[in-house]
Order: sequence, then C-alpha cells, then structure tokens
Amino acid sequence: MIKKIISAINEVIDPEVGFSVVELGLIYNVEFNSGDCIVTMSLSTKSCPMHEMILDWVKNAALSVEGVNSCEINLVFEPAWEISFASDEVKKELSFF
Repeated sequence: MIKKIISAINEVIDPEVGFSVVELGLIYNVEFNSGDCIVTMSLSTKSCPMHEMILDWVKNAALSVEGVNSCEINLVFEPAWEISFASDEVKKELSFF
C-alpha cells in the first residue's frame, strides 16, 4: 500500500522547479495503518510561497488511493532539505552533477 501512496504522491509537481515532490526528495516517510496514512515531508524552504497548496496536493494524492481513509501531513524542517536528497535525474537537470 505504501508503494501505491508514494506513486500517487509522485504525481504532485512542485511548480517552482517542475519536478515531483518525490523526485525532489521532499517526502521523508510514508506510514499506513488500517486506512490511516501519515506523510512526513519537508519543503525546499521554510518560506515556500506555495506551501499550503503543496501540502493539500500531497494529502489529496494520498487520499486518492483506494483504501486510504485519512491522511495527516507531518511537515518537518529537520533535517533541512538539500539538493543531495533529490534523485540523480533532478540533480542532473538542475546541473548539480
């Protein structure tokens, strides 16, 4: 079930950089138990102007998976996100290789 949830969340694109929140490494953990989902995630910066929308998109993506009845977003800034968390493809596209 966790793979299905992550796959759904992978459709959420950070509009500022054009990559999914999964590819960017912003999703730190996904838990699932008896229909309840908890997504622990971060944002690229604490002052992300679209933070509320991105959190809503992630929550709605998780809730779109059959069997997920509730989704809580645990927004954390420790560890602080850094480019090393992103996939190799993202780093290459953003010229961090």
